[in-house]
Amino acid sequence: MPKFMSYSPELIGLFFKKCNGFFILSHLLHAKGACAVKIKEILSQHKTTLLKKWLHLILQTYPEETATFLKNEKDPFANPVGSTILKGIENLFEGLIKEGDHKQISSFLDRIIHIRAVQDFTPDQALSFIFMLKKVIRDELKKEVKEKELFDELLAFESKIDELALAAFNRYVECREKVYELRANEVKNRYSGLVRRLNRVYDIPEEEAKINHTKSEAQ
Repeated sequence: MPKFMSYSPELIGLFFKKCNGFFILSHLLHAKGACAVKIKEILSQHKTTLLKKWLHLILQTYPEETATFLKNEKDPFANPVGSTILKGIENLFEGLIKEGDHKQISSFLDRIIHIRAVQDFTPDQALSFIFMLKKVIRDELKKEVKEKELFDELLAFESKIDELALAAFNRYVECREKVYELRANEVKNRYSGLVRRLNRVYDIPEEEAKINHTKSEAQ
């Protein structure tokens, strides 16, 4: 006789009840993991459409004539900005789905941020392209997410996009500071060159010119 048969029926019943609860919990945890995988699979299946619509929204942030050129010119040498943006969002999308290396994803992000940091955008306009991905996904997959009850998994994926936005903000600030520094140095160099030319015109001694230049910088 199996050893467990020597136990009381109540104890045996409690044992199977607990085991059944464990099996149910294991099934639910497995199902949740499967859903997490499923949302990534769905995103991968719709990759081409999602990227096309994401790019369309990004290009709408540019003037119409510029957007048309960025969209239609396929030569990366003639259209480095459009090529960089397209390649960048493709790599970002893949990185988010496959949970790629953080440094690698950051490098993809940097290429787009470098472009938009030097263009005529306000900070929110420059970084809006990241949040556009959330809108594209919701609009495109709304029905499928609802039917397959993947809303929680979608929110988890969107949290990754939010983390990407935070990283983009930090990088954008660094880029803008560098731009201001370069512009300040450019103005300073132009001013110094102008002063030197004026000194030569008016025969101002070099030592005196240096003193005057130092005083003007101090002011």
